[in-house]
Amino acid sequence: MQRLINAGYGNSVNSDKVISVASIDAAPIKRLVQNAKDMGKAIDMTQGRKTKSVIIMEDGYVGLSALVVETFVSRFNDSSYKGKDEEDE
Repeated sequence: MQRLINAGYGNSVNSDKVISVASIDAAPIKRLVQNAKDMGKAIDMTQGRKTKSVIIMEDGYVGLSALVVETFVSRFNDSSYKGKDEEDE
């Protein structure tokens, strides 16, 4: 079942498409982001703020978020948990 996760500042991501969430600090992640930008597969969801995390998605798309990784993961886990409760009812 499709769930939308709040990626900050009015943006959402389909939880079924998320592979990983990483901090922007590492050089390999910065290269991944640059390659995605070059290929037109980068989605900027920062609303002009500093990029703090990178959301890696199935189809090679890369989401740039102003949320720290821990915040996004917490929202992702909360949404997954709620989904399990709804299925049990």
